Amino acid sequence: MQNVVDSLNSYIWSPALVFFFLIIGIFYTVATRFLQIRHLKDMVVLTFKGKDSEAGLSPFKALSMSLGSRVGTGTIAGVATAIAFGGPGAVFWIWMMGLLGAVSSFIEITLTQVYKSKIRGEYRGGVPFYIEKGLKMRKTANLFAFVTIIVMAVLWPTLQANTIAVSVHQAFGISTAFTGGILAIILAIIIFGGVKRLGRVAETVVPTMAIIYVLICLVIVGFNLVHLPGVIMLILKSAFGADSVFGGVVGSAITWGVQRGAFSHAAGIGSETFEAGAAEVSHPAKQGLVQAFSVYLTTLVICSATAFTILITGMYNVSPDGGAFITSNAAAGEDPSVYTQLAVESVIPGFGTAFLAIALFFFGFTTLMSYYYKAETCLAFINRNREKSFEWILHMLKLILLVTVFYGSVQSGKIVWALGDLGMGSMAWLNLIAILFMTKTALKVLRDYEDQKKEGKDPVFDPKKLGIKDADFWEKDYQSMVKEDETNTVKQVHVRM
Repeated sequence: MQNVVDSLNSYIWSPALVFFFLIIGIFYTVATRFLQIRHLKDMVVLTFKGKDSEAGLSPFKALSMSLGSRVGTGTIAGVATAIAFGGPGAVFWIWMMGLLGAVSSFIEITLTQVYKSKIRGEYRGGVPFYIEKGLKMRKTANLFAFVTIIVMAVLWPTLQANTIAVSVHQAFGISTAFTGGILAIILAIIIFGGVKRLGRVAETVVPTMAIIYVLICLVIVGFNLVHLPGVIMLILKSAFGADSVFGGVVGSAITWGVQRGAFSHAAGIGSETFEAGAAEVSHPAKQGLVQAFSVYLTTLVICSATAFTILITGMYNVSPDGGAFITSNAAAGEDPSVYTQLAVESVIPGFGTAFLAIALFFFGFTTLMSYYYKAETCLAFINRNREKSFEWILHMLKLILLVTVFYGSVQSGKIVWALGDLGMGSMAWLNLIAILFMTKTALKVLRDYEDQKKEGKDPVFDPKKLGIKDADFWEKDYQSMVKEDETNTVKQVHVRM
């Protein structure tokens, strides 16, 4: 099986996809006039505005759910594997993917909001919705939804479960099978509670665990602060072939930096569009900016914290593309996923392995919750006209996810990472091509948001005014909500009088 998956990845993750990510990011950066820098203030302010409704989530809660999948294995084990296979220079390309990915994320999330729908009383949106409505390609939309279900219910959960199980075994000696069983049981309790419970759990757990993790990393860097300038120079030199040790692996640095950077924030892949579709906002660009901010939080804050912690303590080995070692600092034979544990342990003995095991448990668990939500949304999209059969198919999806979690916990790290890359690459090709064809719509929405801001207004979206068709939520559901709010306001005024 390993050989088959590796063969498929050699085609899907060819240099073409690596440069496709970079070129699209540069294109949108220029097309939006460096939106990711110009609108940084709006990103922060909008994150904490808005509130829940019966059908949707607040921007912050939708962001927390999205971070629940971004802030996970990719920001810890993913960064470590990038360093292990691409050298320190891979960190620079992770940063570049963060800067460019922020604007790519804005485009796909804005399109998500434009073409979202209200299904069974809840807001739903994502890549399948904007492919069907924006490109009028229903079969392609169903294909993406089907691929996403496979990725979220089978391929990616194995990776998260494996990383959690391995780290817990490393720290406490608990068998991976036992950890996998506990994971499946807890996840079952959550996913049978519905999207609202997912939002409540993510809103509390994700920000807390992210802050604690970054603080611990800052402590590690603080103990070795004198070495920080040298580490930064090592990253920059290695990224451009100027370092004597890592100068010959620039290609690997770019490939692994882009690949793991994409996995950590998922901008352009389309996997983060589903939570954004559940957000309650008055203009699509608002949630686009909020999600762009989450890319910064993931890449420039959490990934950087991991990278500096590993590099500043020297707890890493480098074997370009999994070949011969060109440097060996960590214990021989150690899996890259434990580099961060070794780094923290080297500074705070007796604490590192246990802390990272607990952190990875919470990071990975919230990621698994978000995977279920994405798969459920795609299932709802495919079965939107089959009310009677939807419920039993949904239960099948839940059972498949739970079985996959247990299965992944007892597999090798090599195969689960290969499966994860296969899923990510498959989704990326479909989504990147789709958003390119809808660039005009996304830019039109951005200009409308900016024009209303210049006029001192709180931007409100009107698709008819912009000539955007098939934005049915905004044409029907949103307008009825506005009228209802206006009626309630009038009633309250009469009561006061």
